[in-house]
Amino acid sequence: MRQPIAFIMEDTLTTALKWFASGSGVVAALMVSLDSGRRVTGWGFVLFVASSIAWMAGAALTNDWALGSQNIALFAINIFGVYRYLIRKKADG
Repeated sequence: MRQPIAFIMEDTLTTALKWFASGSGVVAALMVSLDSGRRVTGWGFVLFVASSIAWMAGAALTNDWALGSQNIALFAINIFGVYRYLIRKKADG
């Protein structure tokens, strides 16, 4: 039996989102763990934000609310990381 095209497209989108989320999360973790300075760490957090958004979208498409809620919390934490490393001026001292 052939599957409807809408189902195939949704499945392909979900798979692509999850692979992007996984790969970008790994790269972001590497960038943050290298401790190569505020700028690199800040851009690592930007990548974490993108990863969280992709995970939330993938979770919504698959009704995986545990994964979605986890990434809502991680999204907020990562936004704070972006603010801390890229936006806020470092205190002298």
